[in-house]
Amino acid sequence: MQYNFQEIEKKWQKIWEDQQTFAASTDTSKPKYYVLDMFPYPSGAGLHVGHPLGYIASDIYARFKRHQGFNVLHPMGYDSFGLPAEQYAIQTGQHPATTTQVNIEGGIDKQGNAIAGYENQLKKLGFSYDWNREVRTSNPDFYHWTQWLFIQLYHSYYNNDKQQAYPISELVEIFQKEGNSNIHAATSQKEIFSADDWNGLTEEKKQEILLNYRLTYRAETTVNWCPALGTVLANDEVVNGVSERGGHPVYQQKMMQWSMRITAYAERLLQGLETIDWSEAIKESQRNWIGKSKGAEIDFSLSNSNITIKVFTTRPDTIYGVTFMVLAPEHPLVDEITTGEYIEKVNQYKEDSSKRSERDRMADAKTVSGQFTGAYAINPFSKEKIPVYIADYVLMGYGTGAIMAVPAHDERDHRFASYFSLSIKEVIQGGENVQNEAYVTKEGICINSGIIEGLSVKEAQEKIISEVETQNIGKGTINYRLRDAVFSRQRYWGEPIPIYYKNNIPYTLPESSLPLILPKVEKYLPTEDGEPPLGRAKEWAWNEKEQKIVSKDLIDDQTVFPLELNTMPGWAGSSWYYLRYTDPKNNTRFADDTQVKYWENVDLYIGGSEHATGHLLYSRFWNKFLKDYGYINREEPFQKLINQGMILGQTAYIYRINGSQNFISYNLIRNDLEITPIRISIKLLKGVTDEVDIEKLRQWREEFKDAEFILEEGKYISGREIEKMSKSYYNVINPDDVCEEYGADTLRMYEMFLGPIDQAKPWNTQGLTGVHSFLKKLWRLYFSGENEAFSVSEEKATKEELKTLHQLIKKVTEDIQNFSFNTSISSFMIAVNELAKLKTDKREILEPLIVLLSPYAPHIAEELWEKLGHTESIEKIPFPEFHAEYLVSDSFEYPVSFNGKVRFKIEMPASATPKEVEEAVMAHEKTPNYLEGKTPKKIIVVPKRIINIVI
Repeated sequence: MQYNFQEIEKKWQKIWEDQQTFAASTDTSKPKYYVLDMFPYPSGAGLHVGHPLGYIASDIYARFKRHQGFNVLHPMGYDSFGLPAEQYAIQTGQHPATTTQVNIEGGIDKQGNAIAGYENQLKKLGFSYDWNREVRTSNPDFYHWTQWLFIQLYHSYYNNDKQQAYPISELVEIFQKEGNSNIHAATSQKEIFSADDWNGLTEEKKQEILLNYRLTYRAETTVNWCPALGTVLANDEVVNGVSERGGHPVYQQKMMQWSMRITAYAERLLQGLETIDWSEAIKESQRNWIGKSKGAEIDFSLSNSNITIKVFTTRPDTIYGVTFMVLAPEHPLVDEITTGEYIEKVNQYKEDSSKRSERDRMADAKTVSGQFTGAYAINPFSKEKIPVYIADYVLMGYGTGAIMAVPAHDERDHRFASYFSLSIKEVIQGGENVQNEAYVTKEGICINSGIIEGLSVKEAQEKIISEVETQNIGKGTINYRLRDAVFSRQRYWGEPIPIYYKNNIPYTLPESSLPLILPKVEKYLPTEDGEPPLGRAKEWAWNEKEQKIVSKDLIDDQTVFPLELNTMPGWAGSSWYYLRYTDPKNNTRFADDTQVKYWENVDLYIGGSEHATGHLLYSRFWNKFLKDYGYINREEPFQKLINQGMILGQTAYIYRINGSQNFISYNLIRNDLEITPIRISIKLLKGVTDEVDIEKLRQWREEFKDAEFILEEGKYISGREIEKMSKSYYNVINPDDVCEEYGADTLRMYEMFLGPIDQAKPWNTQGLTGVHSFLKKLWRLYFSGENEAFSVSEEKATKEELKTLHQLIKKVTEDIQNFSFNTSISSFMIAVNELAKLKTDKREILEPLIVLLSPYAPHIAEELWEKLGHTESIEKIPFPEFHAEYLVSDSFEYPVSFNGKVRFKIEMPASATPKEVEEAVMAHEKTPNYLEGKTPKKIIVVPKRIINIVI
């Protein structure tokens, strides 16, 4: 009987769906295991073979945990809000909801293209997802609770003393009784007020003050503004000063924006990293993003002015080495301190720096640029007059947006000082020549340093901090690089923010009115007046009295008020979706309390390393907030995290001789030829060879229609490069095509066989044949005779067969637990080869063998399990247990040495005593040849090791 993988895979995918084989139980008495993939954004391009890598790994582990008796939650959904769908809507005039649905479910787009649909593609790969729990962030029944979460954050503040969020109503009560002088809360509020002050304020003024304490608030913020896209972009959506999507210029600009006070949780975000099983690289990435620094804030007075500039420094011990100051270009004091002759140059520099994202400014350590303001400050300790510059290597979001520059002991400051010919003064002993190179050290003795002369760095830091506090010109403090997260976007396709405005003061909609449904608009572009696309909505005002959405024409600022026009960012829904999976159909709360606390945090989370900062930080922040209010039990959302590597594509190249339309075959290229490599579609190659189908190439693009091809032995051979798999490189392999030709089980096993899960590896279609051949060889173990009929023996397994099986059980179990899936595939191949040589047909071997394989190749496993006579899914069967006794041999083959040289080997029972071994060796037919008539001086027997005869 042939291995008909297409028929088998369709059959079992339908059975799994009909029988709901992978549905997680709501029975909370069983041990649970929650396996989660970072859910995808559903683009029209669909999946390529690189996308399922992490999904296959998580599926293997989910199936393994089911075999171990766990109640497994393994869901899938879609991060379906976002800029790509909106841009496509602008280009085609289709509603983003329509294109998103087609991209997920499949269908025909407006251009007549057949879209496979993410869900169809995923189901073809046999993933054991509980599809009943699917979520889409753009569905109102999901974003209802994203909006609810926003409201909870809005009505909360963070108590620094207790390190926890509390209702802001409690803060109001304190203000009414004693003002804010004793409040230790996360805030952007600077002013101290009494209870009388507070109670005498208008409602509007009170609300303005409360915005300084709320965990989600509205304030003027420097953002990445992309005029071409008409929206603010996150840092990870900006690359080299342009938008990742479309390559449009991006500028740093101040705008009134909603933000989340994630900085309140900075210390908890840091400490939580010590409790979770993540790679050290990802943890370090998070630590760097949070950027905790201990140091001091110190006031520098401006010369001939009453203005002071506050700096944050981690090295107060170097204050005597300060020879200039640098402000971020967007620092609010820049315009105030710049003198007349430098205004034009300063403004030009500010404009130029606004075109660079903060990420680019942080990463570019070598480029030196800056502009003198004309102002001078006074070093509070040396009393020296020092120039004040602006430069984009200083960020407004870190510290105070101003630094005291110590070029002798900081590399960036040194480059800056050298470039602008500024003074360099050594204050830590040990540098060879600080005029040529900065001496960067955290240890040493202070020199040229006034009151801290001769002190160690640590002693000097303590003394300077004490002195600045005594002089009331600063204080010791802890700073974080982490900035509050901008939470509004000027686009259409996102969650509406449940806010309306009375006298320009924001108020939340009542929870009973949620979800606030995204309204219809005629266009998805900003309005002619520059408002976000929601400004085009006609029914977009809030009737406070009747508590409903009404026409904007009815706005009277008495009972009908304007609604917020911005929408939430892409990370809003993805910051909490893992919780919704625990109870996705709940209409009364984000998830049932029993269910969410049963499933708790995600036990295994798999996804790309590109989410190492943003998504993971935001999810951890929201999780901790919900923990503060008792909605969940665990502080951290993801206990174990694995970042899968990338599957790289094999790009095909042809080579044009410059100045002509002649294309030369790869192996004919000479050093004296000037050529230009050009990528072509790998679908233009013949089979799995490097030969280009020239006729298809001529039809592929107009530029090749009349080209001349210089051939080798009648063929045009392409070059190959290993590159990122991308549509623009024409090297994308569609998993649907692989499933059609080789089957999903082959694809699953091959992707695991490529290498360690966390490493990048190249795709090679030729490698599929080896894995496919293995599955066919496995299949043949269960069939025999001329008719290849299914045949399994009930005979007792031999020792050799049991040894092979239990070696495999041990290896596969350890590999799955260690996520070393690639080595498991090799072990399966070795075991099946050994069993084939032994002509194994025993049920005692073949049943556990197929259970072992089932997490990797579930379709063929289910089919063979059924043929073995079972009616219950193999998914329900316990994983085979390893028994060490089957690996213990009954005999041992001793090497026999004469004067240290091995001459032959002798097999003895493992239980043989040294005396018995000695007697057997002396009686062996070969022994006399090496004794040469001599009597042994000594016979050494090391049990189960060696025999040495000394003569």
